[in-house]
Amino acid sequence: MTDSTLGTAEQLRDPDYTPPLAKSVPLGIQHVLAMFVSNVTPAIIVCGAAGFGFGSNSPDFPQMIYMIQMSMFFAGIATLIQTIGLGPVGAKLPIVQGTSFAFIPIMIPLVAGKGVDAIAVLMGGILVGGLFHAVLGLFIGKIRFALPPLVTGLVVTMIGLALVKVGIQYAAGGVPAIGTEEYGSGINWLMAGTVIIVTLGLKFFARGMLSVSAVLVGLLAGYALAFALGQVNLGNVGRAASFALPNPLHFGLEFSVAAIIGFCLMSFVSAVETVGDVSGITKGGAGREATDREIQGATYADGLGTAVSGLFGALPNTSFSQNVGLIAMTGVMSRHVVSIGAVFLILCGLVPKIGAIISSIPIEVLGGGVIVMFGMVVAAGISMLSDVNWNRRNMVIFAIALSLGLGLQLEPGALQYLPGTLKVLATSGILPAAVIAIVLNLVLPQELAGEATEEVSGGLAGRGTGSMAGE
Repeated sequence: MTDSTLGTAEQLRDPDYTPPLAKSVPLGIQHVLAMFVSNVTPAIIVCGAAGFGFGSNSPDFPQMIYMIQMSMFFAGIATLIQTIGLGPVGAKLPIVQGTSFAFIPIMIPLVAGKGVDAIAVLMGGILVGGLFHAVLGLFIGKIRFALPPLVTGLVVTMIGLALVKVGIQYAAGGVPAIGTEEYGSGINWLMAGTVIIVTLGLKFFARGMLSVSAVLVGLLAGYALAFALGQVNLGNVGRAASFALPNPLHFGLEFSVAAIIGFCLMSFVSAVETVGDVSGITKGGAGREATDREIQGATYADGLGTAVSGLFGALPNTSFSQNVGLIAMTGVMSRHVVSIGAVFLILCGLVPKIGAIISSIPIEVLGGGVIVMFGMVVAAGISMLSDVNWNRRNMVIFAIALSLGLGLQLEPGALQYLPGTLKVLATSGILPAAVIAIVLNLVLPQELAGEATEEVSGGLAGRGTGSMAGE
């Protein structure tokens, strides 16, 4: 997949090498295209949950445009911190940062139906959680033992399961349309289905960048159809400014115990995912293991990028795994190529009209893309679980954590008598599942008797074994 005109094989494995500019610019923009949709989607979901997103007819709708704008701007800033570095902060590797899906199930209960005023609580949690994440860099190597594939795979799977409902709601017409004749109509599913079909077609039958950016191209196809059907409203684009700088403390800061605990706990998982991405980049791009300095610098940058984002109204940042695969595909390890992509993101974030164009995408079109993306999150979690040695001990840990975590998420009313903070944390589903899995994995004996699970497994006691000998 590599192009000899980019440089020698040795040069392409060097993070400090810069290919010719005529090649570097399109390669940098490739990285942006690969992560663009995933990067702006969390802002759209959080604003929708708060009640001033798509279909809400809220006077605060422009606040969503601002958050989309900041998602692009601070993804670029965080990426530059990773690629260029600030002293010990930053891996100085081609790591692309973007807004994280992982925190969405934590954020939704905090803002659900509370309007734009509730965003201040998120920003307080993001600031403290980001600083906590940065501190994890001091001992990231020492906490990895507590988050083996059994735990991380479960958490990623839970994140995806928490979000798939959002995809279906969007495809059917969005939460404001529930209970109306419009919800689930044929035209809504036609727009969403077009996105899914085009995305799948490109994923399976295209190669190179078309395959990597399949969701983006699918959204463009769905947008074109929606425009032809008269479903696109471009009114906000005309009203949006052509240039605007980030606004410090745009949503304010409010510190909530539930938000701080939630963001800090999820930072553990995000930090371990970043370690995996750094390792994937060095192995796939340079054929070597990541150094301790690179892992530590990447963790510092993850946390600092998130904390700064919270000061300006953006959501938590983390390393983007899809760009790790893009580096392996192109064979170009240059951090300067990714820096070019980061500058492109920053420029996009300074132009509110771009955010307004994104906000003009019909929610049904976005729903088609979200169904694919969140389904892939579930698939990624299951892929991580394939590394687990599925002995009876691990089956029991997984069973209890999943059953309680997913059950509380599906039936939050079961915890109506809990204090507000505990209720928010528990009904996220992800945090109780993660805590249960971590604790049980640390305290339970390594072996269970052969008959220990037979009585409760209904004849379905699995016999599968993963590639790892133990957890």
